[in-house]
Amino acid sequence: MRPLNVVVLGATGSIGQQTLDVIDRNPGRFKLFGLTEGARVSNRQAEHVVHGQAGDPDFDHQVDAMISDPRCDLVVVAIPGARALAPTMTALRAGKDVALATKEVLVMAGSLVMKAAGERGIRPIDSEHSAIWQCLWGEERKNVRRLILTASGGPFWAHPELDLDQVTVEQALNHPRWSMGPKVTVDSATLMNKGLELIEAHHLFGVPLEAIAVCIHPQSVVHSLVEFVDGSLKAQLGRPDMRLPIAVALAYPDRLPDAVPRTPVEELSGLEFHPLDEARFPSVRLARQAASAGGGHPAVLNAANEEAVNAFLARELPFSAIIPTVQRALGAFPGGGSSLEEILEADRWARGYVRDPSGSVRTP
Repeated sequence: MRPLNVVVLGATGSIGQQTLDVIDRNPGRFKLFGLTEGARVSNRQAEHVVHGQAGDPDFDHQVDAMISDPRCDLVVVAIPGARALAPTMTALRAGKDVALATKEVLVMAGSLVMKAAGERGIRPIDSEHSAIWQCLWGEERKNVRRLILTASGGPFWAHPELDLDQVTVEQALNHPRWSMGPKVTVDSATLMNKGLELIEAHHLFGVPLEAIAVCIHPQSVVHSLVEFVDGSLKAQLGRPDMRLPIAVALAYPDRLPDAVPRTPVEELSGLEFHPLDEARFPSVRLARQAASAGGGHPAVLNAANEEAVNAFLARELPFSAIIPTVQRALGAFPGGGSSLEEILEADRWARGYVRDPSGSVRTP
């Protein structure tokens, strides 16, 4: 059997780098067919290396050609944010298997993306969705009562005495468990990442929004759970190492030996689970409402959040104003969003709403 030809979109990011590591350590299984590297010069041995930024016509054309090449088998989407939507749709329309790390793709256009994926579906790379995916292998969907997404709680959950108005960028980026990019790390601090993941799980697994819960699990050992109608729970456990869900997505339906170090059962004592405090962290409730409203509302949620987080990272917006900014954008959204074009327009509208014509952020 020949190695699987893999394209990695977003190879310079954390997920992209760890994907390259999985490929390098399994040369008999995978071959790096192509990658995008942004402005970074690459010395990787790949048939296609595309430099530039999404939105540039030449860059987009090269990416589309690389993805559509008949020799490409699997596309790993690790481009951050809304920019990942277009190449994901290109890959699905070209009949490629897609391993998706960018949750915004399904948040913005989950129904359209899953329709394009068809019976092939999407291979999730998010650790939480990978866990649920693994728990559902061989199970009938009719037997699923609910999905339970676990959250580390980020850097602030365990410090209720902390005034969120005074949170610094450095504090928000100090995640207690995971090593991630700045935007995802801030989303973990606001728990908006769980709101986005809730919407993503709704589309990935066809489970109603009200049948998806979030709980705080500070140890990040249980990556998510599935509750079945007979009262049983299934969970996937392991070290907080993203190479495992990456390996699962790349090798499906097989498993790669020694993808990550073993997790001795003796280390699994003292696992904690706590309810989510939605008064202090209202982002999950806001995401559920946006998904329930449908149309372009999830795209507005995502885009407004991206702009607010970027403003916080640029020290233009306080941490405590991120979620209220998103809420204001959702409240002002005029509606629409049944087609891909309308969803992209909702994305543009939200970004324009968060930032006034001068480029300044509209504070709540």
